[in-house]
Amino acid sequence: MTTLVVASAVAAPATATAAIIGVRASGAGGAVWAWPVAAPHPVVRPFVGPPNPWSPGHRGIDVGTTPGAVVLAPDDGVVHFAGVVVDRPVLSIAHADGVLSSVEPVTADVVKGDVVTRGQTVGVLDPGHCADRSCLHLGARVDGEYVSPLLFLGGVEPSVLLPTRR
Repeated sequence: MTTLVVASAVAAPATATAAIIGVRASGAGGAVWAWPVAAPHPVVRPFVGPPNPWSPGHRGIDVGTTPGAVVLAPDDGVVHFAGVVVDRPVLSIAHADGVLSSVEPVTADVVKGDVVTRGQTVGVLDPGHCADRSCLHLGARVDGEYVSPLLFLGGVEPSVLLPTRR
């Protein structure tokens, strides 16, 4: 018998996807993380994983929110980076199991090395990321490879193994 793997997540590198299996047990609706902004939090631009590290893609999701929104830590961790990348303020948090979250554009209330807890205020949203509305870009990396943050927010159904007939 041959087995077919059907995945509902947008393409992510195999090593990153495999690493997610080791992430701690999820909460309600499959969520491991809390949303970094108050509800509602519509995804206004989805994750589009590039076919290789140097190709174009959208390495995260854009979450619609209000101007100047309070930004929260999606999970417990340690601030990995808080500063400006090119022309945009970025905040990255290192979580357990090699997972790194990043949010932008965010003026951080925390500095590199600070310990943060799930739901803690870590900054405020700066304007200018989405042209037609206010939004927060949320990214996720597992062992250095970009994956959809929805894998941690409960927005992606688990992969299912289906038998195939020959």
